[in-house]
Amino acid sequence: MAEDVTIARPYAEAVFELARESDTLDQWSDMLAFLERVVTEPEIEALIGDPNFGTVKLESLLLGVAGEKINGGGRNLLQVLTRNNRLLLLPAMRALFEERKAEAQGVVEATICSAFPMSEEQVQALVKRLETKYQRQVKVELSVEPELIGGVKITAGDEVFDATVRGKLDNMRAALTR
Repeated sequence: MAEDVTIARPYAEAVFELARESDTLDQWSDMLAFLERVVTEPEIEALIGDPNFGTVKLESLLLGVAGEKINGGGRNLLQVLTRNNRLLLLPAMRALFEERKAEAQGVVEATICSAFPMSEEQVQALVKRLETKYQRQVKVELSVEPELIGGVKITAGDEVFDATVRGKLDNMRAALTR
């Protein structure tokens, strides 16, 4: 997996720079999301790995499927990825692009996992504290994970704040077994 990210990074960086220079970050975000959905469809994924199908046929098929959903730059990217056998890197490319986009737009993406559903007021209070801490807008994704037993676990960028009962129990177990 780390190898995919390493290989995908130059493509993602090039697309990001092109999108930033042409002020089309959102358009590229949409195109990459669409292309990711296309290449991860099981039928298409099977053709990507099929040596009997051929690169030219695959490229033609993908361009036909994409149609007007991608612009000239998107078509060029699709052709380059097809010809270099890099289509399966699109999910990693998209993730890297979205990270750079969020960073450029001053947004921190955070995941809040809780043992029980949270009220809107609780979520907003956490978001406000995160925005104060990071001095940036925070975009959150919520999830409910009953195995946490209680509390919340917040992941923002590379940082993890674990205030869950499960986390505290795991820490206690580790301390007792040393």
